[in-house]
This record gives sequence, structure tokens and C-alpha cells, in this order.
Amino acid sequence: MANGTVAVSDKTAEVDFYHVKTKYKGILSWLLTTDHKRIGIMYLCSMSLFFLTAMSLGVVMKLEMLSPGSTFISAQTYNSIFTLHGVIMIFLFIIPGVPAVFGNFIMPIQIGAKDVQFPKLNLLSWYLYIIGGAIAIYSIMRPGGVMDTGWTFYVPYSIRTTTNVSLSVFAAFVLGFSSILTGLNFVTTIHRLRCPGMTWFRMPLFVWGIYATAWIQILATPVIGITLVLVILERAFGIGVFDPTLGGDPLLYQHLFWIYSHPAVYIMILPAMGVVSEIIPTFAKKAIFGYVPIAISSLGIALVGYLVWGHHMFSSGISDTSRVIFSLLTFIVALPSGIKIFNWVATLYKGSIEVTAPMLYTLLFIFIFSIGGLTGLVLGALNTDLHLTDTYFVVAHFHYVMFGGMGLIFFASIHYWFPKFFGKMYNEKMAKVAAYWIAIGFNTLYFPMFIMGYMGMPRRYYDYLPEFTTYHIISTVGSWILVSGILVMIANLLSGLRNGKKASDNPWGGTTLEWSVPSPPPLENFDEIPTVTTGPYDHSHIHGQEETTK
Repeated sequence: MANGTVAVSDKTAEVDFYHVKTKYKGILSWLLTTDHKRIGIMYLCSMSLFFLTAMSLGVVMKLEMLSPGSTFISAQTYNSIFTLHGVIMIFLFIIPGVPAVFGNFIMPIQIGAKDVQFPKLNLLSWYLYIIGGAIAIYSIMRPGGVMDTGWTFYVPYSIRTTTNVSLSVFAAFVLGFSSILTGLNFVTTIHRLRCPGMTWFRMPLFVWGIYATAWIQILATPVIGITLVLVILERAFGIGVFDPTLGGDPLLYQHLFWIYSHPAVYIMILPAMGVVSEIIPTFAKKAIFGYVPIAISSLGIALVGYLVWGHHMFSSGISDTSRVIFSLLTFIVALPSGIKIFNWVATLYKGSIEVTAPMLYTLLFIFIFSIGGLTGLVLGALNTDLHLTDTYFVVAHFHYVMFGGMGLIFFASIHYWFPKFFGKMYNEKMAKVAAYWIAIGFNTLYFPMFIMGYMGMPRRYYDYLPEFTTYHIISTVGSWILVSGILVMIANLLSGLRNGKKASDNPWGGTTLEWSVPSPPPLENFDEIPTVTTGPYDHSHIHGQEETTK
């Protein structure tokens, strides 16, 4: 094969991975597959169902907040729905989203590999994901009440409540194992299976994002696993690790929880940033500005991200010295994120920009995530955090970063790689309409929360004072706009899957290796392992031109 970064494949007659004959037939050919692409598709389908479930619960919460007082659900029910919404969104969609779906499907092709290093372990991680999700759903239906602690499982309440905490916490524990196995697989794959010529600084930036994320999954996830087991043991045997009445320390739980859960933000955002670094050079038709700083900043975010957990605890009783140190580190972790945004904008400068649906979602991400990042600095400063902590300002910031970050890029990713996944094209005009629709709904839903938080509206309350009514009405209407936009997007993608025109191998003019194989790819991706001779974003040879082998 020619230069692996840009060559266009002539293997169009080869059977794609959907139709290739395997040892098993029917549903078993999926449930027992070790093909990284099929596993990525299974993650996509299961994650989409969990996302729609959690989204529906969010709409119920917003309907309750439409007017003051108890509207149609009780405070206990609201707390349970709130907890369930958080657990499903965080542990079943936000954290595994981009790595599990697009890391599985795209990353091995981008490094010129035929599969991941441990295919069977990859399948096991999907089964653990499904088992963890099933346990979480079962905990809802099991007699004893839906867990009402919030997704953070804060002690001592999570130890003393009579709801199904142990089962829900165990679900999160199982999901943690799935995350660890995925991280191990990805790190080993990137180290061992890169094709000839694919040096570290010739890897696509999406692979760098996956690589940095995988190390966080491996090193940080065991901490939350141990912590959740201790909560179960405390509930079952009263061993007194966290319960202050038994000599335990509830502040210890917060430290252990956030040592994982703040790096978990970067498990979510680093692969998303990697996707941005793929989409922008493709649709600006020029090489990424500052490849090396973007790659190194991914590792920088992962490293410093381990050290900033204490900014979640400024009002919890930690020492003033700790507060100052964690505040400083919080500002430092913003620097590598700023480097990325600067380089993305610099890439767009004087580029031949083509505003497709993936590019539109990416531009919306830069705008919305920047708001989330800047408001994070407000919360990272000691004096403003003490005023705003546990208010709706935090809720708004959280959603601008998490959903405005990973959520929008998940949508961008599925639009960008949809032709490669399914070999079909969606309706581009309708995709753009849905993107604008989602952006309007998102900001209408969440921006009023910044104002409410500044005015003192506490979070996690199912009721509120009359002076917040107007903002809650605007926010609830925003939820209707956002959900309807998401449903339009999903309908358009399903229509494309069913009736869309056949996609070419490289519909966007991309220069990374996945665009050199057929759409959808064959079972083992490549007839022969490619050899790479240039960087991943060389736009001098695109639009179907075949390079000569060097």
C-alpha cells in the first residue's frame, strides 16, 4: 500500500465486516464477536438506549421544576430520579462514550492495526458494561426504593439510607472493571500494534486522546472501585471507615471519590478533544496548527488532572493551605486546554473551511466548552467558590463541560464517522438544522442556571422560592427544545442508515488511515499492514490521488 496516511483503497469489492461469514450466525455472530468494529457498534447501540433513558428522566425533573411547590412527583421520587439520571448519564454514557464507541471502532484502523491487542478482553469489557448497566436498572425495579443519594453516593447518608444503595454502588463497581480492561487494551494496542512508520509523533491526535485517557482509566478507576466496596462493607457490616458515629471520617470518602471522579472528567473530554483535532483539519483543508503541543497537552491534562480533586471540597473543612494549593492547580490545568483551543482556532485561520454537520457540532463545542471552562475558573477561585458552591451555578458549569463537551462531540463523531461505520450518508441539511436546534435548546436550558446560582438557588432541591420561577420556566422550555432537536438528529441518522445514499471511502477528504479503507471496513481492516511515511494531516494528496511508495 502507498503512504498509509493518504492512500485511497481499491478494495471496494471486499466483503465488509457486517456481511463476512463467521463461525456463528445471526445474533450470536454479534454477541460472541471479537471484531473491534462490531464491539464498537454494540457499545453505540447500548449507550444510545441508556442515553435516551437518562434524557427522559431529565425531562421529568424539569417538568417538576416548571412551577414552585410539588407539581406531580414527591421530593423522594425527585431525589431518586435525580440520582438515576446522574448514574446513567455519568457511568453509562459520559465517561465511556467516545473511548468505548469510537476508540474501539476507529483507533485500531488509525494506527494501521487489524484489531486491538486483546480481542477477547475487549468483548469481556462490553459484557461487564452491559452487566453493570443491567444491575443499575434492576436496582430501580427491586423492592426497597430507588437510590436517593445523588450520583456521588456521599456518606454518611449513603450508609444510612434504606434505599438500594448497595446494589447501585455495585453496578458502578462492575462498570469500573469494564473501564479498566478497556484502558489496558488500548494502551497495549497503541504501544504494540502501530504499523511500520507510525512513530509517536505521526499518530493521529485522536489516538493521543485515547492514549492519555486509557492511562487515567487504568490508574484512577481502581481508587473509586475500592471506595465503593468500602461503602458496601460499611452498610453490610458497620466497619466504621466513613461513618463518624463508628469512628469513621466522611471527609475521607470525599477525597477518595474525587481522586477518581475529577480525572474521570478527562476520561470524557480528552478523547472528545482528540475528535476535534481530527475534524478541524479535515474541514479546514489544512494541517493542524501545533501538532506536538496538542499531543503533549493531552498528556499534560491527564497528569495535572490527578492533582486537582480538592477544588470539589473547598467548603468541606480542608485546611486553608490545601485550598490555596488546589485552587492554584485548578488554574494550571486550564493552561493545556487553552493551548488546544488556541491551536484549533489557529488551524481555522485562512483555512478553506467547509461547514458540514460534523464541523458545525465542533464549532458549537468550542463555544460552549469555552463557557464551561471559564466558569470553572470562577469555581476554582476560593472566594467565589464559597459563594457559588452547591448552587445551580455548579449545575450549569457541570453540564456545559460534560454535555457541552462530550455530548456535542459524541454527536459530531457519529456524524463524522457515520459513512465509515455504515457506508451510508445522512441528510446533511437536516443534520445542520438539528445542530442549530440542539444549540438553542442547550443554552436556553442551562444558561439561566448560571443566573439562578449567582442569585443563590441551591442545587438538588425539588422546590424553590417564587423569585426563581421565571428562570425555571425558561430552563424547562429549553429542555423541550433540546430534546426535540436530539430526536430530530436521531431520526435523521436512522433515515440515513435505512435510505441514505452509498458513501464513498473518503467522503470528507480526510487524511488519516481510516479513510483509506472501504466504507464499511472489511473484517481485518487491511489486506496488508500499511506503511506510513508522513504525518497524519498532510493535505497535499487528497481527493482520491494515489501516492507513490517511498
